Amino acid sequence: MEKILIVEDEAHLAQGLLFNLQAEGYEAQVENDGESALAALNSGEHYDAVLLDVMLPGKSGFEVAAELRAQENFIPILLLTARSRPEDVVLGFESGADDYLPKPFDLSVLLARLNGLLRRMSWHAVPHAAESPADSASLPQETAEPGDFLFAGRRIDFDSLELHAHERVVHLTLMEADLLRYLVQNRGRIVSRKELLEQVWHVHEDTDTRAIDNFIVRLRRYLEDEPASPKYLQTVRGVGYRFLPEAE
Repeated sequence: MEKILIVEDEAHLAQGLLFNLQAEGYEAQVENDGESALAALNSGEHYDAVLLDVMLPGKSGFEVAAELRAQENFIPILLLTARSRPEDVVLGFESGADDYLPKPFDLSVLLARLNGLLRRMSWHAVPHAAESPADSASLPQETAEPGDFLFAGRRIDFDSLELHAHERVVHLTLMEADLLRYLVQNRGRIVSRKELLEQVWHVHEDTDTRAIDNFIVRLRRYLEDEPASPKYLQTVRGVGYRFLPEAE
């Protein structure tokens, strides 16, 4: 039985989520502020996902997500937020969240989003028995494992959400892995910031597309020998980015 941590300070909403998740067969627990949520997640108790409200007393949901990622805790995080402006959505992803849901929301939509996160984690937890033709065609044939991408002495393991670069192993969030996978699938092609926001983050409203830059900076720290002078993940001024795994 999968266990979900609900972090919500509105008592009626928290109890409603608790009741409905339990009715769906989940084990669930409620915490009503950021500090108690972090304490629960650092207690050694196993949780499979977090439903995390943004507006919390004390530490915000953004801060909780960022602290979890800084601790290399990569539990799936679904943000629940009344702040649904694209800029706030982007901030949520930058803090380490994997998905977001604006309030008010329909319960069926929340359950679908939660199930999607859990399903993606189960896909990453074990090697894929079979990838779709489109996915398998997008990855090089010389990879060591079906979910791997090899380039320049580096290995991106999309199954275990890990990047192996020389003797260093970087653990990726689901969103980092999704962004990196999209760049791999479109390697050699110029990809605009707007395209990344729409295709990876599913943000379609007008927003500051330069917000994607923080994610690119993070990926460069993982991929590049000299992040300040990127060789593989290049900026195309005024347009977007291009991933060149075979760059010399």
